Amino acid sequence: MPTKTVQIPTADGRADAFAAFPDGGGQHPGVLMYADAFGIRPVLREMARELAGHGYYVLVPNFFYRNGPTPVIELPEHIGEEVRPAIIAQLMPLIQAHTAERVRSDADAYLGFLTAQPEVSAGPVAVTGYCIGGLLAVRTAAAHPGQVAAVAGFHGPVGADGPDLFSKITAQVHFGHAEDDLTPEALGELNQALDAAGLDYTSEIYPGTVHGFTMSDTDAFNPAGLQRHWDRLLPLLDRALSNR
Repeated sequence: MPTKTVQIPTADGRADAFAAFPDGGGQHPGVLMYADAFGIRPVLREMARELAGHGYYVLVPNFFYRNGPTPVIELPEHIGEEVRPAIIAQLMPLIQAHTAERVRSDADAYLGFLTAQPEVSAGPVAVTGYCIGGLLAVRTAAAHPGQVAAVAGFHGPVGADGPDLFSKITAQVHFGHAEDDLTPEALGELNQALDAAGLDYTSEIYPGTVHGFTMSDTDAFNPAGLQRHWDRLLPLLDRALSNR
């Protein structure tokens, strides 16, 4: 599985990123993958390689590049509950400074870079994200409705910007929520907003999960939740990007 670290020119500097793509040459649909707040690390690289193995060129940018290259902060091999609060306290100022305007500007650069790669086929792309990356994915899809054909968010605050953002999306959508991310009532309200926007979507709570369930280097990891995520994500990409 070919992988490489790349530098993406942006309006505010250069963002380092991890890229993975299939063996054997040729061109493949592009997928922009936003990490959770903990950023690019072994588990994200493994997830990118896994997705690339299904026939996609996967680009994972360091969206906190303004604060330094990966790793932006030092992380343990396993992010247990005993260290998580201190890590989040370090990251919170970075999250708060990463405004919607910055997200849109960076998305222009990320998608421009992704689609210019010789291994990426012409046509639409997909965006997926985890935790805060789920919100970044939604913002990216809303800013590029003619280009983003699929958007997925997992254990992320995907509705944080309100229902108006959904009306700008034309992509097919999947949202996978943790049980402690929102109540069934809040899920109903979110799905009503997706209905009102006329989106082709699925949005569901994954049983038995807590926030962060896809990440195997955290205490939140749920193997069944991670598998359900692949079972939802791969068919979505297949439909939207005509990869088969």
